[in-house]
Amino acid sequence: MKGSDRPLSEAYDVALLDLDGVVYVGRRPVPAAAESLAKARAAGQRLAFVTNNASRTPSAVAALLTEVGVPAEAADVVTSAQAAARLLAERLPAGSEVLVVGGMGLRHALYARGLRPVSTAAGRPAAVAQGYHPDLGYGALSEGAQAVAMGALFVGSNGDLTIPGGEGPPHPGNGALLRVISAATGVEPIVTGKPERPLHQESVLRTGARRPLVVGDRLDTDIEGAWNGGADSLLVFTGVTDHMQALTAPPNRRPSYLAPDLSGLLVPHPEIVRADGGHACGGWTARRDGGAFTVTGSGDPYDGLRALASAAWESDEPPPREALAGALENLPF
Repeated sequence: MKGSDRPLSEAYDVALLDLDGVVYVGRRPVPAAAESLAKARAAGQRLAFVTNNASRTPSAVAALLTEVGVPAEAADVVTSAQAAARLLAERLPAGSEVLVVGGMGLRHALYARGLRPVSTAAGRPAAVAQGYHPDLGYGALSEGAQAVAMGALFVGSNGDLTIPGGEGPPHPGNGALLRVISAATGVEPIVTGKPERPLHQESVLRTGARRPLVVGDRLDTDIEGAWNGGADSLLVFTGVTDHMQALTAPPNRRPSYLAPDLSGLLVPHPEIVRADGGHACGGWTARRDGGAFTVTGSGDPYDGLRALASAAWESDEPPPREALAGALENLPF
């Protein structure tokens, strides 16, 4: 857990923002997101919108962002399809055929890198690029498996096992679909999306970021991706992660900063100070007392959460949930 005496929008030159759960949920804007991002831009911070979703083109993503009140252009969007295309272009001769198991987002990205998207294994393509698409069927998966079995390089845009299912349970994501080809061929894919490094590297290269800040709502993609890329991160609680999950995260999924939403970009973040055997932040102090944690004080409850996280993360071994439950209940969110 870090502190910053300046707003994060001033301390970091580029914010690498996740989308679903951070800026919007489905097609609905997240409260405070548009206003906070406008103020961050006004403070001089550049914004890039980084997504594991390979099915949409950057133009389509930019149109959705604009629809929810965050003006954006295609150049502001970085996708896992683009990361996959860069990796393939670095490994294959220009004009190589790549079998696409996915949608137009992948095809456009491959075209932009001078590669030739194809749909069948008959011509023995040099590689297979797989990304999520809602209409992906058995025929495309079968062609991809045949090509991989014949020696094609196998690249997956991302490994998310599930995607949000709206009001219902999660739906299978690209990670689950990758298992079809992998199980059929015994070949593991090279994955380019979060939390793997290629998408983070693509984002940094595209933006020229010198001090990027990764902003997301998922520990296993956004925050772990920042860790793998050696970047600081801000976890917001407008998406899938709750307070307890953050407190019990393993070391490679622990964010640098915590905030309720994107307004966390606009404020300083108090330092956590070690004093009298506790972890103090703002008006709160957290301590570990035997097998349980306590937090006392007043003020911004997120300062209390930061203090409690600092105490919980003192060990590499995540504490049990029951040890933190009482302290978390004392914070007036």
